[in-house]
Amino acid sequence: MPDCTDTITIDPELQPGACNAIRDCLRLKAQERITIITDEATRDIAAALQCEVEEIGAPHSLFILEEEAERPLTDMPAVILEDLAQSQVSVFCAQTQRGELRSRMQMSDVVNKNRIRHGHMVNITRQIMLEGMRADFRAVDALSQRLVERARRAKKIKCRTRAGTDFEGEFSPALKWLKTSGIITPDKWGNLPGGEIFTSPLNSNGVFVVDGVVGDYLCQKYGDLQGTPLTIEVKDNRIRELRCDDKELLEEFRAYTSTDENSNRVGEFAVGTNTACTHVIGNILQDEKIPGIHIAFGHPYSEHTGANWVSKTHIDCVGRDFDIWFDDEKVMERGKFLV
Repeated sequence: MPDCTDTITIDPELQPGACNAIRDCLRLKAQERITIITDEATRDIAAALQCEVEEIGAPHSLFILEEEAERPLTDMPAVILEDLAQSQVSVFCAQTQRGELRSRMQMSDVVNKNRIRHGHMVNITRQIMLEGMRADFRAVDALSQRLVERARRAKKIKCRTRAGTDFEGEFSPALKWLKTSGIITPDKWGNLPGGEIFTSPLNSNGVFVVDGVVGDYLCQKYGDLQGTPLTIEVKDNRIRELRCDDKELLEEFRAYTSTDENSNRVGEFAVGTNTACTHVIGNILQDEKIPGIHIAFGHPYSEHTGANWVSKTHIDCVGRDFDIWFDDEKVMERGKFLV
């Protein structure tokens, strides 16, 4: 377990975001233990996080994935999972590689079982540390709380965009809305930067135009889709038709959402709430927090939402500049909240 700070020069520009992550979002205390998981490509950000941990005085372990196993990972190394199970707080701060979702799900299983306050900084970049991670997360949390209270009362949420989205979700009290605003609790680990509310919809129908980004490894490959948007037609919560001028993206997305019997099923319906995220940067970690709607096909986070089905895949889809209605109440116009 090498010490990042021994080999990496700390970039002072990263420290405000690292401070937010460790002190405001994860609220690490000196008597708590934290596990930091990183990789060679992200060691500078991990070093900034570790610097904050050392200032607090909390005991910690740091793992660099390439030093524990060959990548892409088939499984999360046992030594990491064993260490993680001893901690009260954890951070995954690394870049994704194709085929590694299984290993991250193994990590989240340990996090969920042990109620660890976990910050998931998958594909984090310096730009995100300077933008989304510098949000006032207490303000983001207050906005998220106002919205989630309205969402829990809503039977339907409708969204439209000038790019052609006309999509509606139907919701059930049996399926729980969650708030992941960046203030992380033992009840639900969260992405950092945080800033969303989400659930698994009872049903959804319509057209969703992805003129922002798609998730998982496809995000790194295709980036901002504004010039070649992906149009998804959904009927009864499943993909009915896909259209895109970029035929390679079209076929890769089709293959991804055909992986298992539920890979083409809408598993997540979410509203981004991080007002520090003002523009698409081509990275799903930040772009899904932009104020607006994003949906995901595949795993519905059933362990948290209460959905009664699962999938081995999960891919987010982000659009731009939404009008949104909770039942008949308009809560957003052209990407700006009205609440």
